Amino acid sequence: MTAFAQTTASANRPETRLATRLSFLVAGFGIACWAPLVPYAKTRLGIDDGVLGMLLLCLGLGSVIAMLATGVLSARYGAKPIILVSGFGIALTLPFLTLADTPVALGIALALFGASLGTLDVAMNIHAIEVEKDAPKPLMSGFHAQYSIGGFIAAMLVTLLLSAKLGPFLTTLISSALMLVAMAIIWPRLLSTVQAEDGPLFVMPRGIVVLLAALAAITFLVEGAVLDWSALLLTSEGRVEPSQGGLGYMLFAIAMTAGRLCGDVITAKLGDRPTLFWGGIVAIAGFAVLLAAPGTILAMSGFLLIGLGASNIVPVLFRRAGSQTVMPSGLAVAAITTTGYAGVLVGPAGVGFVAKHTGLPVSFWLLAALLMLVPICAGIVTRKAN
Repeated sequence: MTAFAQTTASANRPETRLATRLSFLVAGFGIACWAPLVPYAKTRLGIDDGVLGMLLLCLGLGSVIAMLATGVLSARYGAKPIILVSGFGIALTLPFLTLADTPVALGIALALFGASLGTLDVAMNIHAIEVEKDAPKPLMSGFHAQYSIGGFIAAMLVTLLLSAKLGPFLTTLISSALMLVAMAIIWPRLLSTVQAEDGPLFVMPRGIVVLLAALAAITFLVEGAVLDWSALLLTSEGRVEPSQGGLGYMLFAIAMTAGRLCGDVITAKLGDRPTLFWGGIVAIAGFAVLLAAPGTILAMSGFLLIGLGASNIVPVLFRRAGSQTVMPSGLAVAAITTTGYAGVLVGPAGVGFVAKHTGLPVSFWLLAALLMLVPICAGIVTRKAN
């Protein structure tokens, strides 16, 4: 018996799909609102980079701990109340990030903010799986595209408001108000689900879920490495000037968003296995172009290939988590999300460690080697009997 049973609205309704898309949009919007505020927090508290790093770790730890609990809570109560609590939590805690006047206060606020983000991340994917199961065509890539779009919107909005001298607090109030409006729209349109009576509340990740989680961690690691290290790779190799170091990640992000917007059509035509296989191949080819191409323009096109190739890997992995039968789908999604997020947190530090001893290009070649596991395992994770 499945872990969830529908109790009210059909999953295959336009308003339910709208609520799911808005959930992803709010998640991407919320995390992107914080990034431009980091320099203001550092100046306000008068802290050095070491203390700031510890505070940012509070956000990550809050997210991971909450992710571990969300699968259990969703199994008991369904995704809807979890999405609502976490979505409103993001909106309500954001302004406090600009008011905290001590490192301890900011650490607590970041932990709560991170917990809300982590909880929403898991719950919205669980909800998305339930919605897609009733749909006549794939939807997961389109849902994930909304996360990227939300991030773009927030980055532009917050930068614009701060440039207009509104100040961090007023900027976050406006941003929070927009998220509250979105959550009010989401509320009545979410799919209501409850746990089946004989569904377990906790299952240790096993079988195919372990492999799905490992592939998700690798893919998230690639995304995190491109975010944190691409500018340094380009500038240290003399490809671009320091002022243009962000061009690589910009191209990567644009390609990933475009790939996800087209991903549902691609997956519907090709299927999950070819999408994983060729996505991994294209991303690996992107690394080869980036690291081996002689000209700067050609090398920069490698970021486009990495973004396009990686764009639909994670959505397919989540879809397979929803279709496997070795453990409840909600707990499987929680395991994959937590492992993937751990890849984002730990991976870039590992890249730096390797780069210190062998050079940054070698670290990126190793990322390409790890990514080879995606096409190699594509057939295993897409088998019907999991």
